[in-house]
Amino acid sequence: MKMEMKRNNVQLIGNLGMNPEVKSTSTGKKVARFTLANVSYKTQGSETKSAVNWFNLVAWETQADIAEQYLFKGRKVGITGRLVNRTWEDKDGKKHSLTEIVVNDIVMMDEPTVAKAA
Repeated sequence: MKMEMKRNNVQLIGNLGMNPEVKSTSTGKKVARFTLANVSYKTQGSETKSAVNWFNLVAWETQADIAEQYLFKGRKVGITGRLVNRTWEDKDGKKHSLTEIVVNDIVMMDEPTVAKAA
């Protein structure tokens, strides 16, 4: 793989913070939006502190189908994707921005029955 293709690559493991919200665009493309949480740890002296990091994910077409069928809140997954920054203006003229990860691949890292019971 050429180096240029690897410049915008994200890999995360974490738990889904919500069930995927699946919709179709006006052109008929399926899109799923969901969040992923993972925990990072920082040690200061003898004390270890944790912090939860939240990521906005968007999956299109085939990955949206997978998300719709197999993903649910709490499920542990690994994802690869790329970062995208979006900006828009709402109806009142207020500007907004959002950074999200466009999902290229989803790997389930737990058993669905175990995850649903937890």
